[in-house]
Amino acid sequence: MGGCQVLGQAWGGWRRGLGIRATPTAAGFGTKARHQLQRRGASKPSDPPGDQPFPGLLRPETFSREELVDVLRAAVVDLKGPLVTLNKPQGLPVTGKPGELTLLSVLPELSRSLGLGEQELQVVRASGKEASGLVLLSSCPRTASRLQKFFTHSQRARRPTATYCAVTDGIPVTSEGKIQAALKLEHIDGVNLVVPVQSPSRKDIMEGVKRTLSHFRVVATGSGCALVQLQPLTGLHPAREQHFPPVHTKAQVSLKIVTQSCQLQVFPSQLQAHMALQLCPVLGDHTYSARVGAVLGQRFLLPVEGTRPQRQVLDEALLGRLCLTPSQAARLPLHLHLHCLHLPGARPKDPPIELLAPLPSYFSRTLQCLGLHYQ
Repeated sequence: MGGCQVLGQAWGGWRRGLGIRATPTAAGFGTKARHQLQRRGASKPSDPPGDQPFPGLLRPETFSREELVDVLRAAVVDLKGPLVTLNKPQGLPVTGKPGELTLLSVLPELSRSLGLGEQELQVVRASGKEASGLVLLSSCPRTASRLQKFFTHSQRARRPTATYCAVTDGIPVTSEGKIQAALKLEHIDGVNLVVPVQSPSRKDIMEGVKRTLSHFRVVATGSGCALVQLQPLTGLHPAREQHFPPVHTKAQVSLKIVTQSCQLQVFPSQLQAHMALQLCPVLGDHTYSARVGAVLGQRFLLPVEGTRPQRQVLDEALLGRLCLTPSQAARLPLHLHLHCLHLPGARPKDPPIELLAPLPSYFSRTLQCLGLHYQ
């Protein structure tokens, strides 16, 4: 297979191999995509829910290099031309420290396993470590460069190119909207955590505070939980001053940007942090869910300074619906999945193309247990 074919030559194969449809409205939450999720999410598990609390869940940290390559090869959704797409398992880091077993560290072996010879694969787009879902790879630098330019242009035009699916503990107050917040990374107790910043000063900006934005839409609700589609956005004009509204009326938190030099970025764990600010942490979020407290059924944000990551605590009713014991709930995987990526068409005037990754089995089981069906 040629290493650097023209990008347009691969699109026909992508459409056939993935059942991909071209759509002129790539930025929206289309009903077709929702129906696609419904069909996958509504399937029944092969065993009773109590017998397999997390069916299909892998533990990448326990794999050898050879085992990880085998898992990734089995996770390939399609291989056409210079492009490779795979459905990454939850818990696998894309990058890491030297010597750590990551997706990036085994790309040479994966390339050879896929019959690409010595062609080097590079990561174009990928879900984070704790999330599952799409990873887009390319063996052609020119193709990768073209895709990166497309993503950059889409960011500047405020057109989202990635859609995540999440199950949240709690239901957002509004069925759709935007979450905007100033965030920074802090090293706390040996862990890098995303921390919201109110009215950041110039010093905060110099120390890495960034403004972030995500679109969300509630797709289905049930049992006090929600199936939510999330689209992290970048590309607010860097020269515009942004004043962010309160994140949540009950939280009484107003995260403002008062400088022109703070550019919008997608943070690691941005979506988890954003949903915690909405008082609806992602199911299986054992880091940021601790920031949400409750008294007599009323939720509120706890001060970040006095809150440390801990295992997510679910009420007895929710544990019962999920058929989980408290010890099993402590091992609940993060229910955040990069379900869809939008790529450019073969020619400039062609509509964008959607790449889809099936939901993990444990994710589908959770939807069934919670009765999350589409309206």
